[in-house]
Amino acid sequence: MRPEAKKRSDFNHFHTITTRWMDNDAYGHVNNVVYYSWFDTVVNQFLIANDVLDIEHSNVIGLVIETQCNYFASVAFPERVTAGLRVTKLGNSSVRYEVGIFREDEESASAQGHFVHVYVDRESRRPAAIPEPMRALLQTITVTE
Repeated sequence: MRPEAKKRSDFNHFHTITTRWMDNDAYGHVNNVVYYSWFDTVVNQFLIANDVLDIEHSNVIGLVIETQCNYFASVAFPERVTAGLRVTKLGNSSVRYEVGIFREDEESASAQGHFVHVYVDRESRRPAAIPEPMRALLQTITVTE
């Protein structure tokens, strides 16, 4: 069963992204791999902007172990998109982010998917508990369905 496109109101944090000429593929729309880059961008922007992740020095780092995306409508350069972000599962060392990609000012997602991070110790690469400041921040965008 195909999922329905989520609405902007389903998300708690937003980040505007400008499409680039190179994002388009031969078919005249943004290539599917670019969406995964946008997922990565909105997640890390949220963590870095809120001072809970220092990509060079944090003791723990998030490794992506799973991604998935459904596409509902094409996006093309030079459109502006907004990535909506929410958390749907917050474990001891893992978090499941859900992301919606919204074209221009549209209310329904053009694409949506999820992105799972497992947090690990930077040196040993063994699973590590999500630090409390990060956990507290992630709880601010956590939803239950």
